[in-house]
Amino acid sequence: MLTTEQLMTAHKVNVETLFGLTSKAFEGMEQLVALNLQVAKAGMAEAADHTRAALSVKDAQELMALQASLLQPAAEKAAAYSRHLYDIASGTSAEVNKIAEGKMAEAQKGFMAVVDSAVKNAPAGSENAVALVKSAVAAANNALEGVHKAAKQAQDVAEANFQAINTSAVKASQAATAKARR
Repeated sequence: MLTTEQLMTAHKVNVETLFGLTSKAFEGMEQLVALNLQVAKAGMAEAADHTRAALSVKDAQELMALQASLLQPAAEKAAAYSRHLYDIASGTSAEVNKIAEGKMAEAQKGFMAVVDSAVKNAPAGSENAVALVKSAVAAANNALEGVHKAAKQAQDVAEANFQAINTSAVKASQAATAKARR
């Protein structure tokens, strides 16, 4: 049976965990806002430079060359922005998952302690029920591990796909720029 003190301690730990997770989420949002401000500031400066360059163009051929020269850097910047965005999201997610995994491990240990205590105090003849409970706990732990591994594999595949898409987008823009210059 849980005492009032144990319940209060558990609540305090849960509140601290909530604040820790909230703090990590805000850190991720701060990074995202900083990235977007940096991109907006750089975009404004580039727009001014591009406008000045476009206004100084003397003929259509020079305008086409200017447009071609802007295509590749724009694609590379979009790919870099996507990578930064992914890194922020991935880093924040990893930190939140780390905290959640730690709390899950603590909860499992606590639950196992309760089960072990119940087993020690179980009346004679309840060995089958005890074995059933232990088996169910082991199956649940195995299922949780399987889900965790599958989620990690899915994250790895998504990251590899993201990198491949970014790489091919940059290569396609380089090819289009080279073609436009000819």
